[in-house]
Parts: sequence; structure tokens; C-alpha cells
Amino acid sequence: MTIDDAKANVRTQYGSAGNAYVTSVGHATGNDLPRMVEVSRPLPTDVLLDIATGGGHVAKAFAPHVSRVIASDLTPEILGHAATFLRESGVTNVETLLADAEAIPLENASVDLVTCRIAPHHFPNPGAFVTESARVLNPGGRFVLIDSTVEEGGAGVFFNAFETLRDPSHVRSLTIAEWQKLIVGAGLTLQLTESFSKRHDFEDWTTRSRMSTDDRSRLEAMLLHASDATRTAHNVEIVDGHVTAFTDTKTLFLATK
Repeated sequence: MTIDDAKANVRTQYGSAGNAYVTSVGHATGNDLPRMVEVSRPLPTDVLLDIATGGGHVAKAFAPHVSRVIASDLTPEILGHAATFLRESGVTNVETLLADAEAIPLENASVDLVTCRIAPHHFPNPGAFVTESARVLNPGGRFVLIDSTVEEGGAGVFFNAFETLRDPSHVRSLTIAEWQKLIVGAGLTLQLTESFSKRHDFEDWTTRSRMSTDDRSRLEAMLLHASDATRTAHNVEIVDGHVTAFTDTKTLFLATK
């Protein structure tokens, strides 16, 4: 798959998703949202760029704490849904920007905070995303990333295959070590790495990505027939022979310029 193909897949997947990612409980809630705000210590004078804003939930969480939020996304349709959600939520200091995370159309050293939550596994070149984030940050600026992370070896291969079946726009979830290397390599100073488990309701998780019945059955079978170690690692919940929920690992990274 080429880089252009990967980005086209993202536009197709999310352009047709409607309001699903605005209303998704998994995206709209979670202790990780206030934690992002807590660790980054936003200032009332800060300008924040939220990359791959999706439903706009990070933008909404940070808006009361900063001067201005730029909510960016690659997909015009989902950016429109986010703008409506933010406006109807009473947020007045957010503007939207149609933008590729790997080629941000902003000047060098033009923002104080860059955030990105649960999106970079869709990026074909995550190194370019981190480099671009570092470029647009002011000296002393903060970079806050949360994304799915995987173990090295077979467990990571399994999870990435599992995610790709559910969502064809999934490229790859990286390991913690891979993210740390990219962050440091972009000239940022890593301040914090913090992992946590996130529970997913299987019905909601597969419905949101509009899986076919056959693909959903294949995905469920992957978990049902996975090794004991894999099922334990993902806390797979099974009721009457069907998967009802599972967990994956998200990792928060905080870095400064």
C-alpha cells in the first residue's frame, strides 16, 4: 500500500462515518482526556494545535484552558461534524483546519501545544508527523500524544492484524520504544511515558466502523481462537460463546521542545 492509498483509506473510512466518532463513548470519555490537560499544563495564552481531531473531544477538553485551539483533520466530512459538535457545546475559541498530519500548513514555531489522541496508527509515516509537530512548536512548547501501542513480536503482529480487519484505514500501532525513538529523533525531550488499558465494547467497536456481518464474525473468531496468553493480555470477555469486550493498551507521551 502506498502512502497516498493509506490516506485515501482514511478519508473513505471516516468520511462515511457520519457522527459516529462524535457520539462514540470511547472517544468522548475517559480519564486520558483530563490527564492530557493535567500533564501538559496549558496556559491561558497558549495556542493549541489538535492533530486528527476526529470528533473534536480533545479540542473541547483543552478549549477552556487556552487562548485558541486549531482543530485539524485530514477528512473534510469529519472535520465538519467536529465543528458542529464544538459549536453546539458552546466552544467559541476553536477554528478548524483541513490538514495532513504529515505536512502541517502552519509556520515554524507558531503554536505552544500540539496534541493528538488515538489517531497516529492511521498515519503511513508517523515519523513525519512527529517531525512536523516539533517544527510548528514554539521553543518550550509541549507535545502530547496518546495512541494504541503494542508489544514487540507476535502479540503486536496479532493486534495489528486484528485492527486492520476491523478498520482498513489502520496502518500500524507502534511499540513504546518506536514512539520514544521518533520523539527524541525529532529533537524533542521526552518527559513522560504512561500506559493504561482501555476497555472496548465489542458490539459498539465493530458497529462504529461499519463492519460487515462476515468480517465481524471473522474478527470475533480471531479472539475466540487466539492463544490463552493473547486472550489474557487483552482481557477478552466471553458470554455464551461470544466476545462482549476486550482491552488494548494506550500510551501517553509528553515531550517538550
